[in-house]
Amino acid sequence: MIFLSTLLFSVFTTIALTPLLGSLAVRLRFVDIPDERKVHVRPIPRVGGIAMAVGALMPVLYWLHGDLLVRSWLAGAAVLVLFGIADDLWGLGPKAKLLGQIMAALIVMFYGNLSITSLGTLLPEGRVLPESLAIPMTILAIVGVTNAINLADGLDGLAGGICLLIFSAIGFMAYQAGASSTGFIALALSGAIFGFLKFNTFPASVFMGDTGSQLLGFSAITLSLNLTQQSAVLSPMLPLLLLGLPVLDTIYVMTARIARGASPFVADRRHLHHRLLDLGLHHTESVLAIYLVQTAMIVAAYVFRFYPDPVLLTGYLLFSAATVYLSLHSDGIRWHIKRSGWYDTVFKRTLKRLRDEGTIIRHTFRVFEIGMLLLLLFSCLIPAEVPRYMSLMSMVFAAGILAALFLWKDVLGTLTRLTLYLAIPFAVYLGEKAPAAWMAGAPMHAYNLLFPLFVVFIIVISKFSRRREGFKSTPMDFLVFFLAIAFTKLPHTNGGDYQTGLMAAKIIIFYFCFEVMLAELRGEVKRVAMVTFAALMVLGGKGLF
Repeated sequence: MIFLSTLLFSVFTTIALTPLLGSLAVRLRFVDIPDERKVHVRPIPRVGGIAMAVGALMPVLYWLHGDLLVRSWLAGAAVLVLFGIADDLWGLGPKAKLLGQIMAALIVMFYGNLSITSLGTLLPEGRVLPESLAIPMTILAIVGVTNAINLADGLDGLAGGICLLIFSAIGFMAYQAGASSTGFIALALSGAIFGFLKFNTFPASVFMGDTGSQLLGFSAITLSLNLTQQSAVLSPMLPLLLLGLPVLDTIYVMTARIARGASPFVADRRHLHHRLLDLGLHHTESVLAIYLVQTAMIVAAYVFRFYPDPVLLTGYLLFSAATVYLSLHSDGIRWHIKRSGWYDTVFKRTLKRLRDEGTIIRHTFRVFEIGMLLLLLFSCLIPAEVPRYMSLMSMVFAAGILAALFLWKDVLGTLTRLTLYLAIPFAVYLGEKAPAAWMAGAPMHAYNLLFPLFVVFIIVISKFSRRREGFKSTPMDFLVFFLAIAFTKLPHTNGGDYQTGLMAAKIIIFYFCFEVMLAELRGEVKRVAMVTFAALMVLGGKGLF
């Protein structure tokens, strides 16, 4: 339960703090001002990183403060957060930011005993790098990746989505390798990013700023190095695959700047996301394209994690060479995506007509609503037993919803949403940990497969909805869909870890589904409230009778 509570704490803390800090930032004018290099057109608060830092650091500080890796990571992260806040609020020069990054790197190196000493089979057996090489190489790696993620934060949801994929991969491989502290930190960071992306997907209402991007970059390289340098079976080349896309982008851009005689730290529009926009992709299309490449990289890291180190290094170098070649070639021929007249005149008009008619959304949403309400009720039937305290709490909330249905209708929507957010984690947890005997085998497998199916419903409904407010389809849908599929398809190497990931995926999908449903119902929540009441009565009855 510690992993599930950590995930939920980081998600909800970030979701709660982000709008509060955003409102404060607007009043104090701590906002990101648009210019010719940026894609947003209005001032945006850049305080999301502070909310993520609190959401990720607090559970780690509470649960794992005695671990050496955790203490050094917390200390290094605190330094970067302080420097990031100063930069977001008042602006720091490159030298000041570099100083903070080096300080954080030195903390995890000398206090946390983290360094790049092994290159696997690239060195003769039993040989490790001497300190004269290991120290500067580790500092370069930490500072380089920290800046790479910072520079990748150029489109709404881009850096956050990339890092969510990275930390998900690190977390799963850490659990498999028995590196529980590494996996725990990765889980806390994943929850914080997930909560933040609710506000950062296009069009973003809050930016993470340097506070968030530097924290994520520093954490990604620190955790991946700790995982691979301490493992006897995982290749030390894995960080190249996990982090190689933003690193390659940074190296390419800085090399191009130096070749033109400019400073490598002068901002321009040569980053991968800018180039995709210049090729003709829309904002969300560019973000999704990079998500797809990053997904391929982490899948490759997982599949080839036990392969010989020269194979992984060669694969990454070939990927880098192909990426650079395509980039240079597109520059040479000035390639630009031309959208066909068929796409604009037929496809887009057809989608608009279908959306305006409402036929698809009307029938799809009816199936979705009925299916989700039945799934909620069924999930409460799965646990073989329910603790007495949980049953009593269920009865109390059921009484509250019943009273709201007849007496306090103005609070029915708020109470129903709150009850769902509290009841769903417990129902999923109890059903996953101690399911009834009749759920064994095929029924549980079929139940698990329903969740990716409902993610598809989310995407379809969000795309065809005629709502102007509430949940809309964004590239984040891809992240949810991919992670949901991944958790149901990963091998059961460690039953407890697999269950933790699966529970997290189910809970998050449940939340997404009910957010879509409540937004689409536009306040008409009586049916949802009645089924929620029935579900609570089921949970209450299982523990009391």
